[in-house]
Amino acid sequence: MSAQMRVVAAYLRLARATGAFPPAQQDPPRPPRRLARRHRVAVRHVGAFECHTVLPRDRTTERAVLYLHGGSYVSHMSPQHWQLISRMADAAIRVEVPHYGLAPRYTHRDAYPFVTAVYRELLAGTAPDRTAIVGDSAGGGLALGLTQTLTASRLPQPGRLVLIAPWLDVTLTNPGIAALESHDPMLSRADLLAAARGWAGGDDPALPRLSPVNGPLSPLPPTDVYIGTRDLFLPDVRRLADRAAAAGTTMNVVTCEGGVHDYPLVPAPEGRAAARAIVRSVSLP
Repeated sequence: MSAQMRVVAAYLRLARATGAFPPAQQDPPRPPRRLARRHRVAVRHVGAFECHTVLPRDRTTERAVLYLHGGSYVSHMSPQHWQLISRMADAAIRVEVPHYGLAPRYTHRDAYPFVTAVYRELLAGTAPDRTAIVGDSAGGGLALGLTQTLTASRLPQPGRLVLIAPWLDVTLTNPGIAALESHDPMLSRADLLAAARGWAGGDDPALPRLSPVNGPLSPLPPTDVYIGTRDLFLPDVRRLADRAAAAGTTMNVVTCEGGVHDYPLVPAPEGRAAARAIVRSVSLP
């Protein structure tokens, strides 16, 4: 584990202990000015919700990514999300960024039709094998859940699925979680369960749309999963990998020793290396 990752972990632990984390954002954020200067950015409504499109300024695009952000389903995007999106646009990738409605005002019942519609629009301009769905944390759970519903929606699978520290089971009942909670400097089981109740909107939290680790893992595209060993979601990622292997699904799990939650978004050597690998994977023919 790098010195920078240790510093990040210490900062996160202090912020959690002192309540210094920023409050949940309830309004769709605007891209940072730096990103808007570097890339072409457009915004539109798809149904009731906003979606940003980020494109390289001076290059044509032949590949596209649907990016589903994390935030425990109660918070919108952070600067770190936009930084990864900017990296993708630098690689001549069109990135669609849907701002799904947040809990408790909105639930998974609002999110799935919206992100499905955005994916359908993405496919109108890009072949399925040149697309990828990428999601981090809660967005990683939504990304997996979305791919599991594509067949029923009569839509093709993307060429690749990338899950960054995905929240795979909102019940958080995996026995391995209790032992990890004291080592995760960022996530709180109690806070996550409160967010999950709002997102479920009264539905059974074990449903695959809420806890996609319980859903079908075939057919799925080739899938990359990134997870740190100091991440509360690690036990469920291991469970997902075991189920994927049994289903014959190609899944590559990258585990970062000492990595905190969402480590590919973290300003540390391990995070930067993972971000480069993610951009390469969604750029491959």
